[in-house]
Amino acid sequence: MVLITASTSAAAAPDGRNRKIVLQNVSSQTIRELYASPTTAQTWEEDLLGQRTLPAGKSISANIDNGTNECYYDLEAVLADGRKIEERKINVCAVSNWVIGDSGDSIK
Repeated sequence: MVLITASTSAAAAPDGRNRKIVLQNVSSQTIRELYASPTTAQTWEEDLLGQRTLPAGKSISANIDNGTNECYYDLEAVLADGRKIEERKINVCAVSNWVIGDSGDSIK
């Protein structure tokens, strides 16, 4: 289980809703890819990290807003060893923190 915690962050899109998450990598591996797609999409959208990676012990703020005003997204992080950690139907308008550890479990 990956725990995602809610926050009252002030950063917001034009419709007044925040669609940014902070991805915290507390695992011993680098996160090499990060995807977020609306739950209505059939495929993953582009890698939000692009050419970057997220080393162990680091965090990054990711803007999930794709301009559609949707709040429910599926999230996927790909670790250096190829393992994928997914969360489905996450309300990114209410959630702002995703913590990934070695077991795939989230650590609050």
